[in-house]
Amino acid sequence: MTMPNQVKPEKTLQGIHVLGRENSIPPSPKRLEGKIAIVTGGARGIGEATVLLFVQHGAKVVIADVEDALGNALADSLAPSATYFHCDVSSEEHVENLIQSTISHYGQLDILFNNAGVLGNQSRAHKSIVDFDIDEFDRVMRVNLELMGGLGPHAYTASKHAIVGLTKNTACELGRFGIRVNCISPFGVATPMLINAWRTGDEEEEQEVEKMEDFVRGLANLKGPTLRAKDIAEAALYLASDESKYVSGHNLVVDGGFTASKNLPSDEFKYVSAHNLVVDGGFTTSSNCVGLE
Repeated sequence: MTMPNQVKPEKTLQGIHVLGRENSIPPSPKRLEGKIAIVTGGARGIGEATVLLFVQHGAKVVIADVEDALGNALADSLAPSATYFHCDVSSEEHVENLIQSTISHYGQLDILFNNAGVLGNQSRAHKSIVDFDIDEFDRVMRVNLELMGGLGPHAYTASKHAIVGLTKNTACELGRFGIRVNCISPFGVATPMLINAWRTGDEEEEQEVEKMEDFVRGLANLKGPTLRAKDIAEAALYLASDESKYVSGHNLVVDGGFTASKNLPSDEFKYVSAHNLVVDGGFTTSSNCVGLE
């Protein structure tokens, strides 16, 4: 009889923090070897951090963005492991050209990280639901759904909540083809987009980053570490790698337990609950799907 590995707690100076298994096999140093990936919004912020990490782990990456100078510079620094492709994800034609060009060049496409997003032109000072521009709402939805709601304008928040439902439905439909679909819900990260949206003065970028990180740390449930773009890239790496081969239809919340610990009286936080990492290949998602057969 073969007995399962014993589960034992790993201890740190601050107590028990994770369950580990004896005789566990460490992750491969090249977790994406031989994979071809597209990262939209890959020229800066979380996208840039993900491009760097994917390349580090052996992937060939197509950086898709509208920030041509930044995108080309990043691709050049990583050549021949990365290339740049101008793509406005709100344009169906641009996205189709991106996919077809990638497959034509590499002969395959293994990973698509839909990271590109916009907050919209309406600032925090004009975020009332009675004032927002419907055309701007449509633009934000087109960009973000072809791709951290709650603290942003209404259009941005609505688009981000819709992603969770879209992820489950798409995982349901594509599971029969062996395609996994997941999403990531990060806590606040001091990316250029977020800093520009919350900028209140003429401080240097480094000062703005520090101010944003201080603000986020003050809100955080998990005290000590600071969430940065690299941490979200690590989550994307896990979902893109074979280590998550049976994870599909899942919303990976990377917020240090914030949504589990807060009882926020706002429809903007409909996803507030304790987090359950479901490793069932999308079964629980598909059992609730109707009309997809």
